[in-house]
Amino acid sequence: MKIKFLIIFSLFLANTLGQNLPESLSLNEAIEFGLSNNRSIINADREILKAKKERWKTIAIGLPQISSEINYQNFLEMPVSLVPAEFFGGQMGTFSELIFGTEQNMIGSVKMEQLLFDGSYLVGLEASRIYLKISENLFEKTNLEVKKLITTTYTNVLIAQFNISFLEKNKKTLEVNLKEIRELFKNGFEEEESVEQMQLSLSQVSSNLKYAQNLMKITEEMVKFVIGYPTEKPLLLRSNLEDIFNEGLYFKTIPEITNISNNIDIKIADNNVKSEALQFKYEKSKSLPKLSGFINQTYTGNSNEFTFADRDQKWYGSSLVGLNLKIPLFSSLGRSAISQKAKISLDQAITELKETQERIRIEVNAAYNDYDLAVDNYFTEKENLRLAERIEKKNQIKFFEGVVQSFELRMSQMQLYNAQNNFVTAIHSVINKKTQLETLLNSTF
Repeated sequence: MKIKFLIIFSLFLANTLGQNLPESLSLNEAIEFGLSNNRSIINADREILKAKKERWKTIAIGLPQISSEINYQNFLEMPVSLVPAEFFGGQMGTFSELIFGTEQNMIGSVKMEQLLFDGSYLVGLEASRIYLKISENLFEKTNLEVKKLITTTYTNVLIAQFNISFLEKNKKTLEVNLKEIRELFKNGFEEEESVEQMQLSLSQVSSNLKYAQNLMKITEEMVKFVIGYPTEKPLLLRSNLEDIFNEGLYFKTIPEITNISNNIDIKIADNNVKSEALQFKYEKSKSLPKLSGFINQTYTGNSNEFTFADRDQKWYGSSLVGLNLKIPLFSSLGRSAISQKAKISLDQAITELKETQERIRIEVNAAYNDYDLAVDNYFTEKENLRLAERIEKKNQIKFFEGVVQSFELRMSQMQLYNAQNNFVTAIHSVINKKTQLETLLNSTF
């Protein structure tokens, strides 16, 4: 009965979880879903939790530490002590054998320790905060990279769909043209080469269409994998290219780039400098005294039999309070060497920060120029596509009027297909360059 209940509950839980999964996602919804379910982000969030636990571990060092100890002893053979025999009226120079104590004893103690002053603890406490900040920086970087990856893979699906629409349109046109040319050939108004040229074009377009359709399916699976969606479940990508690539909104003016401090790599490098500075401070603090206090309460019981659980067992107590001061005096220059090593690491971190700032500044300028060039190229390819469509349409009319040959028609068709491919590539490039620039600046525009 219990097993049956567990099976029914498991099926109900699986069904409930399945119902909570969205059946379709827009690009923004896919990003939101991915930022919660992507495995890299989940692990990055766990790193923050680990850093918080590590910080509390450091804080706890300066709080009271209480420990207890129970020590039970049972002498299988009692120890013998020798004392001079003359103490008991015996002959001088000889010893008497005496046995002290009981065969069994138990000692219980409780000790409380409190750190009063430790320079390294204070530095470590501050360092734990920086460690937490670094973990948060890495989480932010993971979020940026995942968001960029989701945008790229989702856009790849939309680009593939857009390309497929071109190929389907081309295939449909070629099928109609091939049918007409075959009729003309049967009636003796057209050469066999014209039929073959059209068949060749149709075969190439059909092959490209099949490849594009397979590629889109693979890319859709990649989207599900990136956002953490079960790959075995169907998912509809609801956005289309027009939704995310509107010229009136997409190409608005980019603000002047003057501040790059929000870049995540610069943040990480800056926190690394702070971390190394604290490490240097920590090594220097080791030469300071360490003061701690303690209170110890001990109870001892003695018996020849195990009577320690009896009510009438007698216990002898003792209490102790004290201070422990530890002063480092001389380490054979070991501490000095470690401090100098930490100072070198700090200098390295400062140099790496300056290098990162210069590199990011160059990368941002390059990304801005690449985006600007991609936008210009988009409008160029858009005009080229318009011209190629007009040229192909004119040549198609001329061909069926007998003005141009099939070879010229095929050339205009190849020119159109190339213009379509360049236009799709231009859109893809604009979206990718904009995403890359936004990732570098850690902001959207």
